[in-house]
Amino acid sequence: MRNKLILSLASIAAAVSLTACGASGTPSNSSTAAGSASSGGVTVVKVGANPVPHAKILEFVDQNLAKEAGIDLDIKEFDDYQTPNIALSEGSVDANYFMHEPFFNDQVKTKGYKFEHGTGVHIEPYAGFSEKYKTVEEIPDGATIGITNDPGNQPRALKMLEAAGLLKDIADDSAALTLTDAQNPKKLKFEENQPEILVQVAKDPKIDLAIINGNYILQAGMSTKDALIVESTENNPYANFLAWRTGEQSEGVKKLDELLHSDEVKKYIEDTWPSGDVIPAS
Repeated sequence: MRNKLILSLASIAAAVSLTACGASGTPSNSSTAAGSASSGGVTVVKVGANPVPHAKILEFVDQNLAKEAGIDLDIKEFDDYQTPNIALSEGSVDANYFMHEPFFNDQVKTKGYKFEHGTGVHIEPYAGFSEKYKTVEEIPDGATIGITNDPGNQPRALKMLEAAGLLKDIADDSAALTLTDAQNPKKLKFEENQPEILVQVAKDPKIDLAIINGNYILQAGMSTKDALIVESTENNPYANFLAWRTGEQSEGVKKLDELLHSDEVKKYIEDTWPSGDVIPAS
């Protein structure tokens, strides 16, 4: 079974309404929300994900691996980073697949979610794009950098700029708008934006460099091979994983997590994104 639903922050009301209704518009019940609904011995697992690469990977699992494992994925797509967790918390999905650990920890801390997660499946390298410059060395003092306003990802972007020689001494809790002169010797200016619009921000004439999340790079048909800066994937803590409500990992969700770590999925990722825009975590 495949049922895709696109949601964004602009449609949070719709996301909340999903907690009262199933995908068909009928009220959800506790057995369906727990991932225990079954038909002919097949367990339906409702899973939320960003469109690329997460939903694409889930589609591969659904079409090639799920049936033999006794599950059927009901994939719901979300085009932002907030509504997938709203849906999971409210029970309209059994699991979601889009977060990495720093973002997960920030969401649990600031939103009070009761979630657990599996181990990392893949990494999408962060990257910096410019319409003005061809090399990092060309970026001038006082340049304007488009950066995410998401505290779970902003330090990641700052660390990438540090690795490129544009910033110094970035900590895990550093914030773009409170950097010291010592941390920001080039006096870079930062313009915070929602992560889903940074692809458009990169084209703004006043922006010298935009730092874009990997999934939005892919969704826009872009590639890290065209970026000025690309995040290193060595010892990278930003692998995306499957998450579920605390104490509610059903057998269906457990089987899905196992399939996401299979050799077949690893090969699919490597074959689908050979340029390294998506890399298996192990």
